Amino acid sequence: MADFTFAELTPTDFLRRSGEVHGERTAIVDGALRFTYREFLDRALRLTGLLAAAGVEPGDRVAALCTNSHVMLEAHNGVPMRGAVLVPLNVRLSVPELAYVLEHSGARLLLATADLAERARQAADGLGVRVVVAGAGSEYEDLLARAEPAPVPCADERGVLGINYTSGTTGRPKGVLVHHRGAYLQSLALTVHTGMGAGARYLWTLPMFHCNGWCLTWGVTALGGTHVCLPGIDVPRIWELLRADAVTHFSAAPTVLTMLAAAPEAEGPAPANRVAVQTGGAPPTPTLLARLDGLGLDVLHLYGLTETFGPIAVNDWQPAWDERPADEQARLRARQGVGNVIATPLRVLDADGADVPRDGVTIGEIVARGNDVMLGYYRDPAATEAATVDGWFRTGDLGVHHPDGYVELRDRAKDVIISGGENIASVEVERALDAHPDVVESAVVAAPDERWGEVPVAFVTVRPGASLEPEDLIAFLRTSLAGFKVPRRFSFTELPKTSTGKIEKATLRARLRGPS
Repeated sequence: MADFTFAELTPTDFLRRSGEVHGERTAIVDGALRFTYREFLDRALRLTGLLAAAGVEPGDRVAALCTNSHVMLEAHNGVPMRGAVLVPLNVRLSVPELAYVLEHSGARLLLATADLAERARQAADGLGVRVVVAGAGSEYEDLLARAEPAPVPCADERGVLGINYTSGTTGRPKGVLVHHRGAYLQSLALTVHTGMGAGARYLWTLPMFHCNGWCLTWGVTALGGTHVCLPGIDVPRIWELLRADAVTHFSAAPTVLTMLAAAPEAEGPAPANRVAVQTGGAPPTPTLLARLDGLGLDVLHLYGLTETFGPIAVNDWQPAWDERPADEQARLRARQGVGNVIATPLRVLDADGADVPRDGVTIGEIVARGNDVMLGYYRDPAATEAATVDGWFRTGDLGVHHPDGYVELRDRAKDVIISGGENIASVEVERALDAHPDVVESAVVAAPDERWGEVPVAFVTVRPGASLEPEDLIAFLRTSLAGFKVPRRFSFTELPKTSTGKIEKATLRARLRGPS
């Protein structure tokens, strides 16, 4: 077959096109900074030269510890344009956690925004990782200005584009290998399901480090839309931008939507245009949905994991459902939905690997495969094998399959705590607790929380004669864990166990729920 029938798919081609077609459009709004698409493309190409001058070759890993910013958007394009592998770092991680990811990924260079520069240097200390800090008058800007583009064409669309680290269900973070083809197609899928067009103004409330911002770091670019950067969750500022900056879309965890709905700023005028909002994790309650609708926000419920490039499923709303009673609509909205437009349809399997009946009752494990599923876990063949069943990716989430093909989550991998949209591995927190000299053993489980969805709660057995207060353990844990992983409550007690000595976490969860 002739060569002109095929081209490798890579999401960086979206910027190349928009730089040509939409050159004078505003691509990025980052505080007082404004960049057109022509400038955005030029900076990304110059970044390839910066990397080349620093000795970064195709296949080398380049980490990025950046807030939502033009720097992170440039990294999402310039790093893979160089043929290198992007490693976005969770800005919430502690210095030891960041150091582990840098070492495990084999990162050669670390880009950091100025506000995170000190943590970047501490994490890179002793690892031989060069740190380049970005910001006004920074080394990054100086090197960028002097760099000559040195891009390397994408040679394999199924080659590794990036490594996204996620704790998953174990204490050690796992490196999810994402590929060019998946990122390209997922970018387009998200723009389809969010209803974006060329005039889109996307407000970055979702962290760009999280699943590459659900691939919208590239998707917004594909349309020639405007990236409106927000370095962190700032509810008054979000309302200000929704009203004054003609924002058309944003993505956020249900906890953020709750904060927006409850804020005093919500009492002001609704945005001039209705805003499309995407949320993942637990579905918003009917009460919250009604409140957000009155505020001019239209919410779409999505489902996915880091291993699936973000949302692999969407609760595609059927127009006929508008006529259903309110309580039935609420049940329909609670479902995780169906595979997105580029995904292979989801399956739900029983313990023997067979599909469960589509009866909306029989529970099994949700599995996925296709263009928007990872290549595997970096340097962890055992974890890759454990997550695979007959060529399908095991999500670890339990759900049911409804007769109309929609999947509904019924339970999560039992020991993972999902707080504010972030996964917390209970075993990781337990290991940190058990390292305290006065702790005999511990168990960490999820407790329901109105604001965060779930929060970690620790049950701790203390050594005889020792005296511990919650404040002691909080201070101890903060030396090794990110703040959001530290338990909110502590109970000092003997732990309930089975006859074989296994801690009965179900009993502990029941204690938190109280009498039924």
